[in-house]
Amino acid sequence: MTFHIITIFPEAFESYFKVGILSRAIEEGKIKLELYNLRDFTKDKHKKVDDAPYGGGPGMVMSVQPIFDCVNFVKEELNKKGVLNEEIKTILFSAKGEKYNQQAAEKLSGFKHLIFICGRYEGVDERVAENIVDQELSIGEYVLSGGELPAMIVVDSVSRLLPGVLGNEESLESESHNGGNENIDYPVYTRPEDFNNWTVPRVLLDGNHAEINKWRNKKQQGR
Repeated sequence: MTFHIITIFPEAFESYFKVGILSRAIEEGKIKLELYNLRDFTKDKHKKVDDAPYGGGPGMVMSVQPIFDCVNFVKEELNKKGVLNEEIKTILFSAKGEKYNQQAAEKLSGFKHLIFICGRYEGVDERVAENIVDQELSIGEYVLSGGELPAMIVVDSVSRLLPGVLGNEESLESESHNGGNENIDYPVYTRPEDFNNWTVPRVLLDGNHAEINKWRNKKQQGR
């Protein structure tokens, strides 16, 4: 899968994708990350990608033109390589978008190419949502400075669902929210057995796997 991220801060993604599971997935070719600087697509001579809102109001609004041209550029390049439009999904991160969860991640994992538009400033010209994107997503009921963090979250959560990205496929099966499961993962412990008189549950130390599984199921359902 390839993630195409449209942003005015492409450098914001560099450190996060150089570590851990995602770094390895990129190195092994399991996922690809393409970053597009929105300023490269503006027709404004000063490289502006925003303007004052019609009707007045605080802040600046991201313009439709550079976003339209950038998305078209990405799609045209993919079409030249034989990628069908049905294999591409374009997403705008916004406060009014559909609430993102594990089930949404599972749906997105079925596409070959995801295009993410990272908004900034006071918002994005509504014509982007109305005419350019396939879906709007929100990662929660709070305000962020831009769509870069939501894009990282979606890349991370979707990538984990792709074949070969996780070293241990069992980890995916038992994770919280997996497969529409509303339960949270069971509690886990490691050495030392006793720390500050905080002890590991005895059932986990006895080696009886049937009892361990029973305990884990009970704890998981309780969560």
